[in-house]
Amino acid sequence: MKPLVDLISTQDAGQALENIHAMVALVEYDGTLVSWNRAFEACKKLFPRADNLQGFFSEGDKNQIESKLKSKIKEHWVAKLPLPDEDEFALHCDCQLIPISGERFLFIAEEVKLDSTLHESVERLNRKMKMFQIESEVTKKIARNKQIEMEAVMVQAQEVAEIDALTFLFNRRVIVKKLQDEVLRAERYNGLLSISVVDVDHFKAVNDTHGHPVGDDVLRQVSRQLQNHIRHPDLVGRYGGEEFLILLPSSDLHAAAEQAARLCEQMREMKIPINNGAQTLNVTISIGIAQFKNGIDTWDGLLNRADNAMYEAKNNGRDRWMMAD
Repeated sequence: MKPLVDLISTQDAGQALENIHAMVALVEYDGTLVSWNRAFEACKKLFPRADNLQGFFSEGDKNQIESKLKSKIKEHWVAKLPLPDEDEFALHCDCQLIPISGERFLFIAEEVKLDSTLHESVERLNRKMKMFQIESEVTKKIARNKQIEMEAVMVQAQEVAEIDALTFLFNRRVIVKKLQDEVLRAERYNGLLSISVVDVDHFKAVNDTHGHPVGDDVLRQVSRQLQNHIRHPDLVGRYGGEEFLILLPSSDLHAAAEQAARLCEQMREMKIPINNGAQTLNVTISIGIAQFKNGIDTWDGLLNRADNAMYEAKNNGRDRWMMAD
């Protein structure tokens, strides 16, 4: 061995380093690359951003290399160099780190060739791992889709529980709950709140004369007009039968009366086609409005006052609105 070492030391060793298959690099004690041979250059092209030895290894091996550099002694180990953009394969290398003069290391790495049987086994395991990863992603995607479907079903279930099936307004339970919430808010902050109870005039006669399908269509048309001609903060729901409830947060009797007058006019002018459009039907509404009295009213007391005002409007000729005392 000594004659060979003496020969290399006395001759130009550059040509020999360029033609060997082992990767050879000169590095600083912190791992910074100084120079390297052709075999190492081929590896470096796969890691163009790596400017130190640690950049060529997996995260698990980086800490090991850091420790070996700090020890400043000759080290020998087997490591994997992961290939960029390759999920299945990595280079298994027999590595040496040899301290030399000038506060530097000579790094030598030679690929470990697996026998064909072992190589096939490794590839087979890698393929199985990749298939497992694919199946895992598919399973996760299916789970996400099922979650989305479940959330959609929950939303639909909530809508069914809250919305009146005929008019698509809030049903009685929900509009009463919102009335209770608005009363609590008005009590807490001493705010304004008015409500309107709306009833379709002569609705029984519509059902008796034209049949329940026409009656249902009348309720849908009235609901649409109510929904389209209230303010954005206001809420409307079907209270029962042909009766509707409108909540007007932050509104006094004057604002509620203006809205009631406008709604009566809209209904009066509306023409509802019946008998496949051969005829039209006109309907009117009666409205009772009441303003919440803080410290006096409860939610049901407020509702009762508005309901009484609505009946007063009917007794006075219908197609009008009345204010509660």
